[in-house]
Amino acid sequence: MHLISGVRGEKGKMAATPARHTEQAEKEAHSFLQQARAYTGHYGRLPLPADLNWWWTIGAMLVAVLVLMLLSGLTLTLAYTPDASLAFGLVETIERRMPSGWLLRAMHMTGASFFMAALYVHLLRGLYYRTYLPPRRGVWLSGCGLLVLVMVTAFAGYVLPWGQMSYWGADVAAKAVGAVPFVGHGLEQVFLGGESPGTPTLHRMLTLHFLLAFVIIGLVLVHVAVVHVKGSSSPSVQPETRRKYLPFYPYFTTRDILAVLVMALGFVAVMCFWPGLITEPANYRPANPLHTPADIEPEWYFLPFYGMLQVVPSKFWGLLVSGGAVAVLFAVPWLDKGMRTANSGLAQLADAGALLACLGAAITAAAAGVHHAQGGWLLAGQAACLVYYLYFLVFLPLRTRFEGKGA
Repeated sequence: MHLISGVRGEKGKMAATPARHTEQAEKEAHSFLQQARAYTGHYGRLPLPADLNWWWTIGAMLVAVLVLMLLSGLTLTLAYTPDASLAFGLVETIERRMPSGWLLRAMHMTGASFFMAALYVHLLRGLYYRTYLPPRRGVWLSGCGLLVLVMVTAFAGYVLPWGQMSYWGADVAAKAVGAVPFVGHGLEQVFLGGESPGTPTLHRMLTLHFLLAFVIIGLVLVHVAVVHVKGSSSPSVQPETRRKYLPFYPYFTTRDILAVLVMALGFVAVMCFWPGLITEPANYRPANPLHTPADIEPEWYFLPFYGMLQVVPSKFWGLLVSGGAVAVLFAVPWLDKGMRTANSGLAQLADAGALLACLGAAITAAAAGVHHAQGGWLLAGQAACLVYYLYFLVFLPLRTRFEGKGA
């Protein structure tokens, strides 16, 4: 009898254990849903300045394209092998034989161009409205960090198809890194995994491309969290205590959704009707180390920095000028120490004119890169570099000084 009751007791315990686990899992799931609802509701009630214009919808566009890039990129990775003898053929197989493979790759390539374009517009908006001023330096710095990570990720992805431009783009980048004194050769070896681009290079680029995608997600969350804590910037020059605020939902979500839909129309139009705007015919030929293309040039979003690299005679100084064009963005909050105050029409005109000159300098440097800095393009590119750096190193500090005198 004791034995039978003992067996029954053990069975009761065994039956009760799964029930307790199920109950505990249900409680955890319910708690998670409650926390998610609370966070969503809190974010929906986030107060934003009522005068935010359409330039503030670029962030929503960036998030939408980032999600599309992640989903399409993860799917493409399942069918890709980082091998120099297989990579180009596998990309062709993805496009021709994988179900909807051509669509996935087209979305991924188009998404890269749209993401970089939206990121540059986002950056220009920040420079024009001076959103980097205190207390939002952290927002600006995290955004600049995102720009660098996205550029590195985009370059690593550019190498993976292993077409002619992919191969020679990796070769040019490796030679630029190799120009660094003392450690250049070692850095070039680490970058390539050998003396020339090959299978080790593809392994490095795929790992970098895949890993940085998740780092970018983390930094985007940090960027949004800092905006949440410090508050959103505004086109208004009024003190923050005098501004009118509205909740994020439904006032701004509606406009963000509309902006994303408009961008989606442009996205589909470029992807389906004008793919030549974002693709290079030379990259649809397999990499050939024995044949150097007549015109080696990167994607359009790297052209300004490629032009700066070319217009400087020294490889090392060209690398410094090119890399410094991005690095100087991190110093902007300390180069411009002014305050958001109402300026005269002349001052506003000077601000807009200086920023347009900086943008024109970047476009000129890109054009010089396309023409390989030959003839008059060499002088034009050098002048563009000078104007670009004058905006950050001369105009912004002088603007702060004159603003202080006016106050």
